[in-house]
Amino acid sequence: MERDQPLTPGGRLFLQPQLDQVINAAIAVELPLDVDAFRAELKSSVIPKHPRFCSLLVRDARGREHWRRTAVDIDRHLIIHHQPLSDDPSLSDEDSVNDFIAGLSVTSPLPTDKPLWEVHLLMAHRTMLFRFHHALGDGISLMSMTLSCCRRADDPTQLPTIAGVGAAATTRRSWSLWTLLMVVWYTLVSVFQLTLRLLWLKDKATAVSGGAGVELWPRKIATARFRLQDMKTVKQAVANATINDVLFGLISCGLSRYLDITESPNALREGQQITGVAMVNLRSQSGLQDLSKLMDSESGSRWGNKFGMLMLPIYYHRESSDPMQFLKRAKLMIDKKKMSFEAPLSYNISYLLMSLFGPRIACLLNYPILCNTSFTISNVVGPKEEIMAAGNPVKYMRVTSSSLPHAITMHMVSYAGVADLQIMVAKDIIPEPKVLAKCFQDALLQMKEAVDQAAPHLQPIV
Repeated sequence: MERDQPLTPGGRLFLQPQLDQVINAAIAVELPLDVDAFRAELKSSVIPKHPRFCSLLVRDARGREHWRRTAVDIDRHLIIHHQPLSDDPSLSDEDSVNDFIAGLSVTSPLPTDKPLWEVHLLMAHRTMLFRFHHALGDGISLMSMTLSCCRRADDPTQLPTIAGVGAAATTRRSWSLWTLLMVVWYTLVSVFQLTLRLLWLKDKATAVSGGAGVELWPRKIATARFRLQDMKTVKQAVANATINDVLFGLISCGLSRYLDITESPNALREGQQITGVAMVNLRSQSGLQDLSKLMDSESGSRWGNKFGMLMLPIYYHRESSDPMQFLKRAKLMIDKKKMSFEAPLSYNISYLLMSLFGPRIACLLNYPILCNTSFTISNVVGPKEEIMAAGNPVKYMRVTSSSLPHAITMHMVSYAGVADLQIMVAKDIIPEPKVLAKCFQDALLQMKEAVDQAAPHLQPIV
């Protein structure tokens, strides 16, 4: 008999009621779903063989959580929906799936009488929905596991290739006295700001503000789609900019546009701060985990939850003649964050608190930070090439998670030249998330046109 394995401190944190998190990864395919083919693919994949995915969550007499190995019955984890999710014929497949996921994000925890994962086959909408509890691993680990069920379209014998595997997660610095002073200064500033957020400092209320208890409110989801080539074109216009800089630039611009639409005149002051929380991968590789090494404990590709928290402030600005200013401000802010040790420090402090005082105290310290900020965001780089799931060409991949006290939660995943930003909102605060999604898309178009006025107007993605 194998002994029970204790949960990691991060895994225990995600089981607390206020932070209970399930990651939902939707994969839409071109052809009708073949249940038997997918069942065979799932059964032969890494998922039912990985120790975490074939273990029950159990609690001992003191209430401490453990993993207990068990046999996996694939049919208990495979949930088939034969009927359309909506009776409204005007609702598109994408909108139907988004509404379904939005409902799951608040009202449908994973049952604990089986390992904490399941796959929904939405037959009428040609979509596979993978649901994994965050206690099993973080977004990087779980996206890697999801892709283990897929193959490259140009070579079905090969797993998808993941950008960034083997690359360093942090940029190598050329150390000097001045660099050291800047690192120390920006780290101290970050810790001071994080402490203020924990104690009392809160974003001024706007039309996108959440707060304590908002994680229980009903949700809606909309999707903003971006061509990676457009983001790269904008990126190249600013020296040393990255895709993440462009993402935060367009979010800053898009939120400013949305607030101009929804807020009453003069309700916002120029330069008002709107703070986001981002989760940063702290593994040795910058991309997803090497799919060929998910079962290899000696590979150095550490499984589980290993990410740090960054607070990323953006600022409201009224209609500007130069939209590229949003990108330049975002790059300046992110460059300062890169100079600090905020992400690894936040991870190690949280790990220490969890180890010493348990998940309840750690939750009490993390939850106020979420209540006092305005949105959550993550960005995962997916496969560059087109892929197939059970021999079925994949149209898109999208990810979101259970709700948090934020009114806006955003997760971006790129696949085959397109980046999809899933925007989950508290619908009583943001009743029309498609308006917000369009503000983000228009922000990128405006930046692209500012970079190259001679380029033809970009056509929407269909």
